[in-house]
Amino acid sequence: MIMIDPLPSCSILLLAGGRGQRMGGQDKGLLEWQGRPLIAHLHRKTRALSDDLIISCNRNRERYAMYADQLVHDEESDFPGPLAGIRAGLRAARHPYLLVLPCDVPQIDTSLLQSMRETASRNPDKPLMVRHGEHWEPLLCVIPSALAGAFEQAWSEGERSPGRIMRALHAVALQCPPDDPRLANLNTPELLVQHKGVSD
Repeated sequence: MIMIDPLPSCSILLLAGGRGQRMGGQDKGLLEWQGRPLIAHLHRKTRALSDDLIISCNRNRERYAMYADQLVHDEESDFPGPLAGIRAGLRAARHPYLLVLPCDVPQIDTSLLQSMRETASRNPDKPLMVRHGEHWEPLLCVIPSALAGAFEQAWSEGERSPGRIMRALHAVALQCPPDDPRLANLNTPELLVQHKGVSD
């Protein structure tokens, strides 16, 4: 009988700290899709994968608390972008890897999450980013917690793009098909309506 090594423990960060500009300033993670808040869909997909589920949020902390083991928020109050949430998540993470997801991809499935973790575990010193076609998805990534210092250094030097930091750190790509429906960002009111989806 072949024994398969278990995957390394990972913390999970759900990014819900944005300004919600495309949603008219609403808190995107709390908008409903298929009768439940977007954050509830991501919580259901990820809860079983980690005992360290972190949500980055800058508003409505009491509502997000039920979906998380930890809440983090940006140091700055002016919504400085997703890299601020990732930095906070890396500082809080209790495990060797941090799997990062935005709150607006409710159609992501267990198979893709498993592939992200497996691919990251084979490249333990490098970040992993999902890629579909020629397009990188820097907010769907797995970051070794040991790289937290590199992210802090890049931030202090003025970098604000998570993707540029990870490519500079020789990121590994997890290739998905072009227009993979699992990666659809439901980040406008119109997209929330258009994507009826099947939530697994």
